Amino acid sequence: MKLKKLAHLIALMGAVSPAIAQNVQTTGPMQRVEITGSSIKRIAKEGALPVEIITARQLEDQGIVTAEQLIATLNVNGNGSDNLASNADVTSGAQRGNNGASSANLRGQGADSTLVLLNGRRVATHGMKGSAVDLNSIPMAAVERVEVLKDGASAIYGTDAIGGVINFILKKNYKGLETQAFVDVTEAGGSEIGRASITGGWGDLQTDGWNVLATFSHSQNKALRGDQRDFVNTFQPDRGVSVDTRGSPHANVFATSVGPSLLSRTGTGPTIPGGGSTTYSGVSILDLPGGAGCTSIDGMGPYDEKLWNSAGAAYGCAWDTGRAAVLQQPVKNSNALARATFQSGDHQFFIEGVGSNVEVAKRFSPNQISPSASTFGASSFYPRTGAAYDTVYNALVKVFPSVAANYGLPIAYRWRCMECGNREIVTESKAARLLIGADGPVNLFGRSFDYRVGASRAFSESESLLGTGFNYTVALANALGSGKINPFLLPGQTQSQEAVDLIKSTSAAGVTLYGGKTILTQVDGALSGELFNLPAGAVMGALGFDLRREEYKFNGDKRASAARPAILNAPFDDTNALDGVHRDIKAIYAELLVPVTKDLEVTLAVRRDHYSGIGSTTNPKVSFRYQPMPQLLFRGSYNEGFRAPSFNQLFNGITESPYAGKDLVDPAKCPTGLVDASKPGCESITPTIWTGGKSDLGPETAKQGTVGVVIEPFNWFSANADLWEIRKQNTIDSFSTATMVANYNLFANRFGRDVATGNITVIDQRWVNAGERITRGLELGARFNGKFSTGSQWTLGIDGSRLLEKKSRATTNAEFGKSEVGRFTFTGDLGLKWKHSAYATYKFGNWSTMLQNIYRAGYDDQVLPGVANGLVKPSNYNPKVDAYSIFHLTTTYTGIKNVTLTAGIKNLLDEDPPFAITYDSNTGAGSSWEPRVADPRGRSFTLMATYKFF
Repeated sequence: MKLKKLAHLIALMGAVSPAIAQNVQTTGPMQRVEITGSSIKRIAKEGALPVEIITARQLEDQGIVTAEQLIATLNVNGNGSDNLASNADVTSGAQRGNNGASSANLRGQGADSTLVLLNGRRVATHGMKGSAVDLNSIPMAAVERVEVLKDGASAIYGTDAIGGVINFILKKNYKGLETQAFVDVTEAGGSEIGRASITGGWGDLQTDGWNVLATFSHSQNKALRGDQRDFVNTFQPDRGVSVDTRGSPHANVFATSVGPSLLSRTGTGPTIPGGGSTTYSGVSILDLPGGAGCTSIDGMGPYDEKLWNSAGAAYGCAWDTGRAAVLQQPVKNSNALARATFQSGDHQFFIEGVGSNVEVAKRFSPNQISPSASTFGASSFYPRTGAAYDTVYNALVKVFPSVAANYGLPIAYRWRCMECGNREIVTESKAARLLIGADGPVNLFGRSFDYRVGASRAFSESESLLGTGFNYTVALANALGSGKINPFLLPGQTQSQEAVDLIKSTSAAGVTLYGGKTILTQVDGALSGELFNLPAGAVMGALGFDLRREEYKFNGDKRASAARPAILNAPFDDTNALDGVHRDIKAIYAELLVPVTKDLEVTLAVRRDHYSGIGSTTNPKVSFRYQPMPQLLFRGSYNEGFRAPSFNQLFNGITESPYAGKDLVDPAKCPTGLVDASKPGCESITPTIWTGGKSDLGPETAKQGTVGVVIEPFNWFSANADLWEIRKQNTIDSFSTATMVANYNLFANRFGRDVATGNITVIDQRWVNAGERITRGLELGARFNGKFSTGSQWTLGIDGSRLLEKKSRATTNAEFGKSEVGRFTFTGDLGLKWKHSAYATYKFGNWSTMLQNIYRAGYDDQVLPGVANGLVKPSNYNPKVDAYSIFHLTTTYTGIKNVTLTAGIKNLLDEDPPFAITYDSNTGAGSSWEPRVADPRGRSFTLMATYKFF
């Protein structure tokens, strides 16, 4: 019996992807298959859950060759800091230690609440943090299709499946040998992408009783630097953003309490005669009257003292750190797969090995040198013997006559060490999984059931090495104190060769920063089949078990403890070192599909998990599928879920980081909560921030539901709508400083104060089980198709996601905060109100083409302190970030024997990312665009060629 077209079957379960469904016909008996989200084998059209299916052909038609690229096109995926572009600069808090990883984030619930499977089974989480799967480890060249379950699935799969499940399903029983090459070249230069792969399959399960599949691929994404794109410009004070760092290539002169210096003997800067009581520090001679100007050196600009509410910085120069960071990190990725399958009657036995090696280089701004008793003391200041000393003194004394009394004292300064090079952290990640298993029918109690068993061992190991831009602190301080290195180079001047060699001699390149390893050992099995018959049909059931051991270790500095000279701003995480921890998970689960009537099916599922060291949890799920007529389907589900805390969240030590931003005030002293130096008590504060783990953390819990409808009134039109809501409780959170300040009454015990002065000295941001988060959305889709009289075929479609609510409360007894939909947040998921992917396709003969539109709604932008308190009103300020909309065009030709060619243009209209204020004054990261939303590459041209030998 022939199957209906796949497009028709999966349309009724809402499983059509944003690209075209393939028109496939198969002869032979209908095969029952296991769809992601259920353990019961069934015919595909019987599913009741919203599953999106994306085939390898669809990925190729869109020029998608990496899992990260795929995730970026999914409307159901959130807009979090989960991609390599979002982690390309300086990071802090929960984002630390995520080097080289790219993750999925379904429904904005976080990477650690999204379960990623390979052939329906777990793989090891990224070795560095151990909390989420690194998408770079997925062998995309071997993928046959991707199934995205847009629903919670803890009742089937256990922890992590709150946001949903992404199941990468690899080729099976493949016969032939093919090679494929892909290139993606940007028009503006930088960020070229290339991949080459070879796939071979021998033997046929039905006729030979065996099949062997092997594939290898290598891809490379080259770096895209910030200075290669004009839209990266943090010096736009007329639009409400400017750089808050005076660590610039031409140094700013500072007053400091570290020791007497030219600008001040006491640490308080000088005043201008007749200019009031304002004291000045962070002064650049370029910005003084008669100076060459800050912009005379590339990347520099005037420091905007009004925007940052810092009047004493009026003569400072800043430097655009955003232009120094890479917008897309360079990636080298090698993946391999080998699978042997043997058929014996109706039984299949297989052994499968998957491996990957990924190298990612994170590059960002050169280090800045600042006066500090712990790093750059008075002996490192620029001495009187330095060649530029008199030039600096003469410029300063004209504006600040009191400086004359300090002549001969060394100069304290803040300087960007350009000759040190951009900071680079190179991370290599190796991952692998060995899986053996079997499946087939078995007769029990006079009935036939399908069984599935498997045993696997997987690991992911990562190590980060320091590259350029990191220097031994003491050695660099001594070199600076010699006066041979000139931090006050004027436009056109360069360091002497002696100075360059001196800087190079202090390099710490090659030192291991840290590394981690996760190991997953799993044994699982399931039995499913018909149990008994009801008038409406057979009751089907499944019963399964899951035994796992999760192991994690993390090492900090590998150097001998007695020989660890300090390295400037190297983000070592020695306090988080774990010699090795593990936990055992034991789970059983059951599922029952009951045909209540011919039109109504109800599925019940429950899973019981026991985590060593945490305890037990039971999570149920119920779903229904009601189809009163062939053209109309109603579906819905309710389920409960959980997420166990990660090893890092449990066992990390306390990391102390000084807060360097200028946007915090003492909430107990400043009633407005806004930085305003003119109001007593509202001055900006710079406390120490504590981050780290808590061993008493419990699991997050979740309750969620969906209800939806699918209609197909005509064979040329179908549509779907699904309303969903997720309520997370006992959320494991590390609250931002802004949230803690705004809710001071709830977090007062996490603010440490100096006993004598009462000033805030510490804010404790360590992980804690806290309050509640509600996320609600609506997913919509519509598809049209038809034929012309010439025989050509066309399709039109759109799949969109509307975020209806996103709010949270810090504790269960607090009020919910205001909606986070369409509003800027620094970290985590950016709640965009609307996202869609629309497409139009045309196919005639050997030719097919697709036009695709990716749309992301705008949102309320970040507001910097000077604008927030009304001190400055930028002339071109717009509180809204514009929507981001780009078009892709691809054409495929199959008219040459054994050859398939696909050419395309991505970002057809060459749209830049919209202007957005993403600058973080605490870390100095970010700039004028949002990497969680937009692609910085611009227009690019793609070509894919596939040749099949046999």
